[in-house]
Amino acid sequence: MLRTDQQPAHVLHARAYRETSLLLEVFSRDHGRMGVIARGVRGPRGQSRRALLQPLQPLLLSWRGRGELMTLAAVEAAGAALALQGDALLSAFYLNELVLRLLPRAEPHTDLFWRYAACLGQMASPGVQIGWELRRFERDLLTMVGYGLELGVEAQERERLDPQARYRFDPETGPQRIATPQTNTFTATGISGAALIALREDRMPDAAGQRELRRLMRGVLLHHLGGRPLHAWQVLGDINDGLQLRDASAAEDQA
Repeated sequence: MLRTDQQPAHVLHARAYRETSLLLEVFSRDHGRMGVIARGVRGPRGQSRRALLQPLQPLLLSWRGRGELMTLAAVEAAGAALALQGDALLSAFYLNELVLRLLPRAEPHTDLFWRYAACLGQMASPGVQIGWELRRFERDLLTMVGYGLELGVEAQERERLDPQARYRFDPETGPQRIATPQTNTFTATGISGAALIALREDRMPDAAGQRELRRLMRGVLLHHLGGRPLHAWQVLGDINDGLQLRDASAAEDQA
């Protein structure tokens, strides 16, 4: 029987299980994604434990069992819950679904666990560019699970990316230069070299580059998700575009 005590973890998702229990999908530091049954937490005696078992709450979990589903033995808070609202809250639930869908159970990803926690913390910071933080996390997530993006050279000729050129991006092989791109147009598979270089150098691009990176990452993730889109994509919207539209509207009001 596996015994795990005081494991740093976050709840990714919870759903009702039988009459008084919850089936939790948790992301843990040393064991990766785990399925954990929290027995009795939906009954009157389990209210205090259920209140802790919420997404965005850093936890210390203890569980017992064997096989694919563990049984929760103890839970305590490992810090204050993150106070996220609006776009930041939607983005946090997007991160949870992304981790849930891309990670198999019981596969350790310690570095990714800390990267996930850091991204949640960043989104709670005032003035953070949420869309850019999501692109950075998506890039790092893909790298850490073995799907790293080629952002240095063109896939066929192996030449360094040209910031003035446009590229099609194959999730398996990387960027392929478009020989004769049309000026001032964007195709579903086209992206500027400047945007790819900015992502590689961890340098936030301009608004157009951020829109291109969002479309690129959605396409790459969809490929690795087997063509099954995330539910969060239906509600998240384009955060960067929304912020930019509000900023533009404010600028017009001041003009």
